[in-house]
Amino acid sequence: MLRSKIAKATTLVRLRPTSSIPLRGYPPILQPKRLLSETRPSTPDEQVDLLIIGSGAGGLTAALRARTLGLNPVIIEKEATLGGASVISGGGLWIPANPISQAEGIADSKENALAYFDQAVGDVGPVSSLAKRKAYLDNGPRMVSFLRDLGFEWRFSRGYPDYYPKMKGAMGKVGGRTIESVAFDTRKLGKWQDLLPPANIPVAIHGEQAPWITMMTASLQAFIKSTRIMLPIIFKTILGQKLVSLGRGLIAQLLYLNTKHSTDIRLRTSLLDLTLSQAGKVTGAKVKLPDGTTKTITASRGVILAAGGFAHYKPLREKYGPAPASTAWTNSPKSDTGEAVIAGQKLGAATALMDDAWWGPTIFDPVTGKPHFALTERSRPHCIIVDATGKRFMNEAQPYTDAGHDQYERNKSAKAIPAWLIMDTNHRNRYMLGTQLFARMKPKKPVANGTMFAANTLGDLAKQIGIDAKGLEGTVTRYNDMCKTGVDADFGKGDNAYDNFFGDPAAGGPNPNMGALHKALFYAIAIWPGDLGTKGGLLTDEHQRVLMEDGEAIPGLYAIGNTAASIMGRTYLGAGSTLGPAMTHGFLAVNHIAKT
Repeated sequence: MLRSKIAKATTLVRLRPTSSIPLRGYPPILQPKRLLSETRPSTPDEQVDLLIIGSGAGGLTAALRARTLGLNPVIIEKEATLGGASVISGGGLWIPANPISQAEGIADSKENALAYFDQAVGDVGPVSSLAKRKAYLDNGPRMVSFLRDLGFEWRFSRGYPDYYPKMKGAMGKVGGRTIESVAFDTRKLGKWQDLLPPANIPVAIHGEQAPWITMMTASLQAFIKSTRIMLPIIFKTILGQKLVSLGRGLIAQLLYLNTKHSTDIRLRTSLLDLTLSQAGKVTGAKVKLPDGTTKTITASRGVILAAGGFAHYKPLREKYGPAPASTAWTNSPKSDTGEAVIAGQKLGAATALMDDAWWGPTIFDPVTGKPHFALTERSRPHCIIVDATGKRFMNEAQPYTDAGHDQYERNKSAKAIPAWLIMDTNHRNRYMLGTQLFARMKPKKPVANGTMFAANTLGDLAKQIGIDAKGLEGTVTRYNDMCKTGVDADFGKGDNAYDNFFGDPAAGGPNPNMGALHKALFYAIAIWPGDLGTKGGLLTDEHQRVLMEDGEAIPGLYAIGNTAASIMGRTYLGAGSTLGPAMTHGFLAVNHIAKT
């Protein structure tokens, strides 16, 4: 019965090439098998216990769990480097009641976390069922302890609050649910260190330290804090250590443990298709090898899809929305092209949240010209975000996924894509903007290359960027008046611990996120609805088994990370809401595989 259902679903998406020209709209590795085999013969097949598609944090965790349970896993990674989106991420994990935070004196409970989960995420259907939430909260701490016992070194991200700190069960100013890797010396990896991609942040700082580093010359307080952060790193670097942190630190540690456990990891090896038994069980995958040949890897215990979402795959983004969509705005790696999601769809797997993403307001960096996730920039005093009418439409400092939702919603009634980050000289003299330090240090380049605009008056600035001048002037007048009291009567900016975490406590006003825009020059840079990856993916149960539309599990097939639709629904509960589930779900999936 299941085989017939899968076969029926497969016929709906089967590729039927009429020539040797690659089909438009499909990633290269999903071109039909016939086209691939026309130029390269197949190589002998092989059999393993477990096949893991993708080398991000979820896949590497799953492999470690498999090795310790006596299974023989193989990881395949289509790129020449390891880590996927995980390696360029902030590297944090949102794990309530975890043993690392508890050892630091943080009082938390799964009951409080579930209450927060229920209020913040709400009822979004089976993608975040009660069973899935309980499984995540039960097994997250177990996964952390498992890795710790293998030698993984964790640290507590002190002071990092939940993203909705006013909700029932949330952790506020003290933080407590986000943990990350300690700074890791990649010399321990030997030749394997070359498999990490280049660092996107040149120093080994940690998540809760970033707000201070990005305003290090704004005040004496920030300078002292930043210096205390940087000096130990500089000293260790002088001694010859090659330290990495954040996502690179996470992947480096996981890779190190996998090398110690002799995990079989194969680079430049791509998923072509999943294979099925007569009974409808997923038995492995057809893959493309580095030399262009193909082979079938049979996995007797199952396949885990851990290959990310489809942030850079335009056809799926345009199909599911929202519009307008562009792969140019995403901060996800270019390899995030949806092959694993499509492979599941070809078998008739159910999907959820395909129209959503881990949104994050994005600018094009005024120095590099590349997409930049604008986290701290919009949360600081002396700036606002406006639409084409010159009006504000959001709390600029709110959680980034909510900001993306608000930008798309506003664009339905007024042009808000792009929106505009409006700043005065106070902002530009105190805070980083992308990789540009401060306007007074590089006053001409951003304006000259067209990524930023500047003018002596707000009216002239509005004309340059094509928005309503009177609307902008009126908005700034009202905003400046509210800055005097520190109360944002329109959107509530700065009224909670999350907003304040990225504010400037030394700015001198009553609200660390608010400051008047009154000092010329005035600046503007476009804000786009970028993302950190897609939220939508294959629907899974509490064991991470991939489900059909009728709720029946596809035997032998599991999905984790951004390949699976997110348990977080349409929200972002706290720092590490992608990696926490990815790694926990990898742990969970292997536990289930080992028992069946």
